[in-house]
Amino acid sequence: MDDHGAAHGFTSVDTQDRPSEWAGVLDRLSAEPFHAAYKQRLRELLRAAPGGLFLEVGAGTGEAAAALRSRDGAEVVAVDNSLTMIARARQRGLPFAAVADGHRLPFPAGRFDGAWADRVLQHVAEPDRGVEELLRVVRPGGRVALADPDYDTQVLDIGDQELARQVLRFRADVALRNGSLAHRHAGMLAARGLHDITVEARTLVVRDPSAVDQVMGLRTWAHTAADRGCLDPLDADRFVERFDDAVRTGRFTYAVTFFLTAGTLPLPG
Repeated sequence: MDDHGAAHGFTSVDTQDRPSEWAGVLDRLSAEPFHAAYKQRLRELLRAAPGGLFLEVGAGTGEAAAALRSRDGAEVVAVDNSLTMIARARQRGLPFAAVADGHRLPFPAGRFDGAWADRVLQHVAEPDRGVEELLRVVRPGGRVALADPDYDTQVLDIGDQELARQVLRFRADVALRNGSLAHRHAGMLAARGLHDITVEARTLVVRDPSAVDQVMGLRTWAHTAADRGCLDPLDADRFVERFDDAVRTGRFTYAVTFFLTAGTLPLPG
């Protein structure tokens, strides 16, 4: 599964000039209080028990998989499409970490007690297929959990609100393959027969975008839009000016809501 997104800054981590730096970015982001809290809650939604076997698709550096393994005593298989990320996951002590495509998981049906994908479906080429693969490899009665930000929920306070909306729409509709999919995760699970479906919303509010870039380069989004012909270059320059002014004056506020969705696979009969 292209869990770092072709239209997104993580286009094939392994082809970046310094791929190990991206691994560091993800680790620092995971340590931020908001991200650490929602990740813990996502793991709780799996209802893992000692001796269980769980799968994380798009595991990145393996931080979340290692946390589930140490906290709940369950075994975890971590897969990602990046050799760099899987190398970092193995360094974390994860014994079962491998490069794999989430559209075609190399596991038999019903192999796992549960599976999860965190900030993955927003990037993949075929999210329906990705969900179906997650469900295929989980046993009846097992759990599946999904998390993504939904970029339709974005707000940004800078001096030009219309320009801010243009840039945020670019992020939601163009820069990400499925930037506004997260609020539909529950419907995707319900359509496939899952029950006990829960949806929790957690809003990330950023006032200081310089403290570990929690918004993944928001200041650069306007020029990216201009490079792709979606925004006038002069407007991109103006966006950066308004952005910097908002930060300097203490006005800057950015927010986006994450949806955490989980459900239980039906039992036979």
